[in-house]
Amino acid sequence: SVENAGTLGMTFNLGGYTLDFIKSLQEMQKKMAAQPEGADNSAQGMAMLGLLQQLSFNSASIRFDDDSLTNKVLDYVGKQQGMSGKDIANQAKAIVPFGMAQLNNPELTAQVTAAVSKFLDDPKSLEISAEPPASVPFALIMAGAMSNPLDLPKTLGVTVKANED
Repeated sequence: SVENAGTLGMTFNLGGYTLDFIKSLQEMQKKMAAQPEGADNSAQGMAMLGLLQQLSFNSASIRFDDDSLTNKVLDYVGKQQGMSGKDIANQAKAIVPFGMAQLNNPELTAQVTAAVSKFLDDPKSLEISAEPPASVPFALIMAGAMSNPLDLPKTLGVTVKANED
């Protein structure tokens, strides 16, 4: 939290992150660090994948509560470009749907566009959260990231909202 700027908060809820997991991870990192440069690390890579299968993703969120920083930044950027902060906010609102279109997820694009617009019109809070209906094993997340990354927001239950408590 920064006075006259805002507060940034993050939460993560993971399953399987135990003391035994941490010890195993540290041991594996030591083994990998001890390998000569250029050595075949495929066995350690497979062991790391096995270790990550013990983890599951339950939820995560990142939230920014504005205390005047947003308008200060918009005004500063606007001044640099010979425009008003409101003009910069309007440009940002127009660009968001184009950037989000790459995800090929119309529902999330609409949600992000609405949240960003609402936030820029009246900067109070902006929150991105991921809350899948059930725990998602990290192995499934990794497989999804490699095979079909565009589905990850759906798999993880990603939502974006503005100015909500």
